[in-house]
Amino acid sequence: MIKNKASSVKAPKLLKENKFSPLAIEVVKKLKQSGFQGYLVGGCVRDLLAGIKAKDFDISTNATPEEVRKIFKSSRIIGKRFRLVHVFSRNELIEVSTFRANTSKEDSSSGVVKDSDGKILRDNVWGTLEEDCIRRDFSVNALYFDPIENKLCDFHNGLQHIQKKILVSIGDPLVRFEEDPVRSLRAIRFSSKLNFKISNDVKEAIYQKGHLLGNISNARMFDEFCKIFLTKNALKNFNILESYGVLKYLVNSNHYAERTFGLRFQQAALINTDNRLKASKSITPGFLIAALLWPKLIDASKEQEVLNLKKFFRSMDRIIREQQTLTAVPRKFHGYIKDIWSLQLKLETRLGNQPYKILNHPRFRAAYDFLLLREEAANDSQGIGDWWTKFQKINRLEKIELLKALRESRSGPVEKKFGFLRELS
Repeated sequence: MIKNKASSVKAPKLLKENKFSPLAIEVVKKLKQSGFQGYLVGGCVRDLLAGIKAKDFDISTNATPEEVRKIFKSSRIIGKRFRLVHVFSRNELIEVSTFRANTSKEDSSSGVVKDSDGKILRDNVWGTLEEDCIRRDFSVNALYFDPIENKLCDFHNGLQHIQKKILVSIGDPLVRFEEDPVRSLRAIRFSSKLNFKISNDVKEAIYQKGHLLGNISNARMFDEFCKIFLTKNALKNFNILESYGVLKYLVNSNHYAERTFGLRFQQAALINTDNRLKASKSITPGFLIAALLWPKLIDASKEQEVLNLKKFFRSMDRIIREQQTLTAVPRKFHGYIKDIWSLQLKLETRLGNQPYKILNHPRFRAAYDFLLLREEAANDSQGIGDWWTKFQKINRLEKIELLKALRESRSGPVEKKFGFLRELS
């Protein structure tokens, strides 16, 4: 049974107005001035209380989407499954949601549509603040902060759970994960981000209901893919997802033993992603997807421990399509991924004057970084990565001499010189 005793207290010092978006504060003010309730809610409140800088600022109100739209000229109503309002300025967007009703109540469940597994397909039944908090997934996400009156509404001991560093479900997690299977991924993501423990009943729910992720739209799963793997905890989340048996719903990958190239390469790519984010360097989901799927492409291209080029090129589109059934990888990344894969062959052969053209290829830098990760994971000592590192830095005359030395060093047919042997074994 869900406890829902009202708890409104003076906000902790961590919740200071200057830590919130000025636009978010202005939205709350206008809502209240128009006679409605307005609260900052969810991740921004949770993160600040956990000592993390807040990024996304969501607001919850008793105003309907149409009423919110009338108050803010620069806004639009979005969504069918969950209708929301986006209030925006030139450089910022604030999401405003209307309090949802408690669907367990018979008199308010008529507008909520569920499928045969219990997943909520549409939910636009408005309710009260007290009902809305019951609809949220975890207690740490059910904290409502009024920056005008400096009050924090906490109905499910979320503040206490933040202090204890534990992730607790609001209601029975088995039921809540049926309503929205993505909550199992959110549990893993939040616990990793906040360094919180997951309560035992939530852990059990992930094991029992994880298979329902197979029914989630690939567009939503791509969004979760990015949130899980592009947030400085890629390797940690990868391992946790695998331990719960739900990684297969995000990554179309074979299962690799601990000491095989496949797993070592995936781990190297995940660590590389984490390090780039920590160093404030650019990242793209396309590169990581290319890396996570590379071992499967290599497996599909094997023929008696030799790389079969026909299989290699024919398998590219199929493997991307298979990933597409899981996560809706934007089309702009399809060519990017295949370019990185194809360039691996050219980076190794270095035929004639081809290296000059490769240097000018728009995907060269990504392909070069990819090559270095391959060598690292394969413990490859051929030095092709070092060769390209040097080739980039030297002048034209030195490049000519380097290519001449390369041609003279070759004693057999070039097509037999691909450095995939360690990866294929």
